[in-house]
Amino acid sequence: MRHRFTCCGVLAILLWSSVTGMARAVTELLGPEGGAAAIYTVAACFLVLVMGLPKLKRYPLRYVLVGGGLFVAYEVCLVLSIGLAHSRQQAIEMLVINYLWPALTVLLAVLVSPRKTNPLIYPAIALAFFGVAWSISGDQGLSINQIVANVKTNPITYSMAFIGAFLWAIYCNLTKRLAGGQNAITLFFIMTAIALWANYAITADQDMSLDLESATWLILAGVAMGSGYALWNYAIIGGNMVLLATLSYFTPVLSTVISSFILGLVLTDTFLQGVVLVTLGSLLCWWATRESKKVGTEEGKIFDN
Repeated sequence: MRHRFTCCGVLAILLWSSVTGMARAVTELLGPEGGAAAIYTVAACFLVLVMGLPKLKRYPLRYVLVGGGLFVAYEVCLVLSIGLAHSRQQAIEMLVINYLWPALTVLLAVLVSPRKTNPLIYPAIALAFFGVAWSISGDQGLSINQIVANVKTNPITYSMAFIGAFLWAIYCNLTKRLAGGQNAITLFFIMTAIALWANYAITADQDMSLDLESATWLILAGVAMGSGYALWNYAIIGGNMVLLATLSYFTPVLSTVISSFILGLVLTDTFLQGVVLVTLGSLLCWWATRESKKVGTEEGKIFDN
């Protein structure tokens, strides 16, 4: 029985790893604002079908306002940074920046903890940041000038990806305290869809037009996103969470490879090396916190959603 729960968790990780590529495909066909809103609408509807309508009275108000606000802000930053990227390659760069969140989660936990922490945490966090810098520097090696030049081509998307990583790190540190043992993921997805439709109404400069191709990608992206969260919610009931936590930290590599395949990209060795460094930095952060047992952090992206 435990293997069934664990397999659901592994499948959830694989589904999350495929979402970025599919989301980019949808936003290219339906526009960044409308495509993003449509994806989260499909995902929210799927979660309602699988998990039922959220019961608002069960959720602490602070959890809905603070946790929900952080969740919505993060998802909006992430999906719009991917959709508004100037190219598919740049969209993958947004993905790598997003995966600074595990290291940032540990960093924030360390900063607010009065206890002594494992000194390995700091070089591990630095390694994750170095990996991002290495990825977006291009083939010339690490170059601050090249990083600045790349960011200047699209400062809004780079800013949203970076801010999103911080938002999710804050969410991971706060949500367990605020949730009171409740799971409001369906409600949070509905809130995100509403926020994205509001953004579409205000900012979109094009109408959406569904055809067979865009509808197919939309359903695939929305169902994959919703299924990932639903399966993870099932996996945490009785799965091997140590194994799943470890596997979840390989999501940057999996997501980059799967997304590049979906989008037809050939990633450079330098870029892949940076992704591996981000993954190693995150793994070291996780290992250091487990070793010392001094810092309580989230193990995996949405363990308490």
